[in-house]
Amino acid sequence: MSDAVLAEGLTKRYGSVVALDGVDLRVPTATVLGLLGPNGAGKTTAVRILTTIIRPDGGSAQVLGYDVVREADAVRYRIGLAGQYAAVDPNLTGRENLRLIGRLTQLPRRRIPARADELLERFGLADAAGRLVRTYSGGMRRRLDLAAALVHRPPVLFLDEPTTGLDPQGRLDLWDVIRGLVADGTTVLLTTQYLEEADRLAHRIVVIDQGRVIAEGTPAELKARLGSTVIELGLADETAALRARAVLARFDGVPEIDGRTVRLSIHDGPRVLVDALRALDAEDLIPVSLTVREPSLDDAFLTLTGKRAESVSVPDKETVSARGPS
Repeated sequence: MSDAVLAEGLTKRYGSVVALDGVDLRVPTATVLGLLGPNGAGKTTAVRILTTIIRPDGGSAQVLGYDVVREADAVRYRIGLAGQYAAVDPNLTGRENLRLIGRLTQLPRRRIPARADELLERFGLADAAGRLVRTYSGGMRRRLDLAAALVHRPPVLFLDEPTTGLDPQGRLDLWDVIRGLVADGTTVLLTTQYLEEADRLAHRIVVIDQGRVIAEGTPAELKARLGSTVIELGLADETAALRARAVLARFDGVPEIDGRTVRLSIHDGPRVLVDALRALDAEDLIPVSLTVREPSLDDAFLTLTGKRAESVSVPDKETVSARGPS
């Protein structure tokens, strides 16, 4: 399987801030790569380079074999981009926005009206097609922005926090759209703070932190690093949780603490659970809640970065605001 997107040694600085520090990425054709990382890790900077909005300071990148610096125009005509914030024109109607994008991306004129109407229907905007976008809700604007990224049927699609502002049903609908696109041969690079989204959609995941790749693999591979079982113990207060963490540190695995909850990822779950409860009881520490479950991608993210993913992302230094050819 060939790589639709390939980046090697990407670097980017903003003054003294290192946004990317030698990042390698590869996205095979007709797959989804999930790009994860805490706020400010460099995700949006990587997307901006791959979509030709900014130039890297070092390294190289190709999309469908075209260099993102030397052949930027060729790249732009072959990609779709939906950034963290809707980039549609509020002074045009929904239909006018999609038709304008069709002309800008050089879609044959006779096909533009039907394509615009098809996407308006697909994203639940047909009834609002004739309204000015400034009258749309935030969720409606997000859906229109995503539709605009698909007007010219791009073989490679970059989605930077695509479901921000969507309600749960809208998020599920978009997941179905992405699955359908990939089944038809589209390649997707997805950044997201919703780890369930990456777990459901991504064939492979790359985790970056402080501008560097710190882990990569399938969702299953990343979760398997933690062990086969996650034990979560709720204590009466944070002081008791700190004491419980010290007790659990005697066992295999590194206990993590989050307020009054102590979390331990282990391989021999049943045996360690019994021994851990006995050890806690000996220290007069009685959990008020107990959960035993399989590791999640959120657990992997926390272990790798030391931070939990946020549901709302703060953009990198510059906001993505362009799409397609300019």
